[in-house]
Amino acid sequence: MEKRRVILVTDGDEFACRAIEQVAAEIGGRCISRSQGNPTKLSGEQLVELILQTPHDPVFVMFDDCGALGEGAGEQALRYVATHEQIEVLGALAVASNTHQHEWTKVHVSIDRDGVITEYGVDKEGVRDLEIGRINGDTVYCLDQLNIPLIVGIGDIGKMGYRDHAKYGAPITRKAVELILERSGGHAGKRKETDSADREEAR
Repeated sequence: MEKRRVILVTDGDEFACRAIEQVAAEIGGRCISRSQGNPTKLSGEQLVELILQTPHDPVFVMFDDCGALGEGAGEQALRYVATHEQIEVLGALAVASNTHQHEWTKVHVSIDRDGVITEYGVDKEGVRDLEIGRINGDTVYCLDQLNIPLIVGIGDIGKMGYRDHAKYGAPITRKAVELILERSGGHAGKRKETDSADREEAR
């Protein structure tokens, strides 16, 4: 059984979508643009179906709970995707928020707004936090319960005071993605050995 290589992104707003689309195009991967939503609108089953249709990987999938406490719709979909037998999760971008609702996750490393890798967490603006190895976020409740090889903490994707805006190439997001790919041994831009016609709808 061929597994699709996936990078999970815990943000689903328009800015994040544009940044992820940009990075995915540059590295030869695919972004499931239909996974954009605040909150997530597609189920885990629907997302897996779209992932399996994409002609390239890694495949980026966005999840968003829109501030719901506990395991909301976005995290339910994330859990389903991450544990599916045909999915290999390369890593996750754990996006920080200003939530003070005790929703947090452990992270292996973070990327701050200057593109510096740090053992500390970061806040929504990408500024280094005071705690080592954890961030507060909106859709991160279940991340460290899953078998994810590398969880990278990052500020608000596509924003961070315009430092990560898509028109600048989303450099902070790109660096986080490159770190995941480096740790996983690459895999960018691998083409499926099938006809990719009529597959663009999955983008």
